[in-house]
Amino acid sequence: MSQSSTTSTTPSTTEYEAPDTAARAADAADYRDATEDLMGEKMVLNMGPSHPATHGVLRLILELEGEVIVKSEPDIGFLHRGDEKIAESMHYNQFVPYTDRLDYLAPLANNVAYACAVEKLMGWELPPRGQALRVLCCELARISSHMLGVGVCAMDVGAMTVFLYTFTEREKVYNLCEQLTGARFTTSYTRVGGQLRDMPEGFEAAVRKFLDECEVTIAEVSKLLDNNKIFRDRMCDIGVISAADAIAWGMTGPNLRASGPTRDLRKDRPYLGYEKYDFDIPVADEGDCYARYQVRMEEMKQSIRICRQVLDTMPSGEVNLANSKSMLPDKERVLMSMEELIHHFIVATQGIDAPAGEVYFGAENPKGELGFYIHSTGGGVPHRLKIRSPSFCNLSILSNLLPGHMVSDIPAVLGSLDFVMGECDR
Repeated sequence: MSQSSTTSTTPSTTEYEAPDTAARAADAADYRDATEDLMGEKMVLNMGPSHPATHGVLRLILELEGEVIVKSEPDIGFLHRGDEKIAESMHYNQFVPYTDRLDYLAPLANNVAYACAVEKLMGWELPPRGQALRVLCCELARISSHMLGVGVCAMDVGAMTVFLYTFTEREKVYNLCEQLTGARFTTSYTRVGGQLRDMPEGFEAAVRKFLDECEVTIAEVSKLLDNNKIFRDRMCDIGVISAADAIAWGMTGPNLRASGPTRDLRKDRPYLGYEKYDFDIPVADEGDCYARYQVRMEEMKQSIRICRQVLDTMPSGEVNLANSKSMLPDKERVLMSMEELIHHFIVATQGIDAPAGEVYFGAENPKGELGFYIHSTGGGVPHRLKIRSPSFCNLSILSNLLPGHMVSDIPAVLGSLDFVMGECDR
């Protein structure tokens, strides 16, 4: 297993003069003192749940003193998903399409995390080619998700051009998804015990071409944003989360690593053969919006690095678990053998014959740790299934984070947290 390494993303100040935060705080205090007699009662403002800066149906109940936030309460639940209860009434493989709709910006990664949880319950291990293909899917999903996250965050603070660059690259990932899975958005590609199909002809060349082009785009975005005065004024020293607070509020993924901790499940608890690949864990110590942007930019570079290693070392063989009575047999065998037809009928109607037990599996998704807890009493349907969604945990810190900021800082803070309400309202 390769040793965990880190990459510092401390902002460069060679071409940029950092804002005087002490002067900014003093100005805000003077404003409050000068207008205290005029303001009277504090104002309560509802931001969302239908607001472009809230990235979905998030409602923020803000108590304001002028333009300064003194209290913030996030209000969620407007999507009414009920995914966990739905999972308890269907076979394990039937729930795969619902995982697409959790973090719907990275459906391939959701599929893999859920399938790995059920396979842990079953005690299954995929063939090497199946594991490598899943790693490729997860890293392409990470690039796609971070491209949108960086682009939308930049657009929220006024950098429209960056969004056009990143959205173009994300569209290329969707073209690859369509080539691999037959769908662009809700892929439903992974199966418990394998994948829907192997890589099609020409897919490897298409991925390599995309990786080369993506590297160029990341460099262009860095030139546009890294030392952009407006972008850095909006992001630096805004939304600062200490390492202790990030850990206490259960944050994971880039939002945690931008505050200092190096926790990454691909290194700390390797799965799918991640220990065979050489990559770094980007971290920063500042914990502000700008640090979270930098961590995601570097993570995309590391994902490109992993994808190239996967393609260079792609094993031969099967992508699915073979010769298991809980897996559907090949269609050709079903059409030629009565025993295989009966086998197909039993699996299709009764589902996977899972043993009784409890398991938890967490995967390093683009938003953070996506975890599935499964309690099985045996048979093809889980007795209980619970989802640990990273966006839910990451958003919980808003009540502690936003007070003291200006209303105009909210788009920068929310954009830097890069959440998705689909998995938050699971």
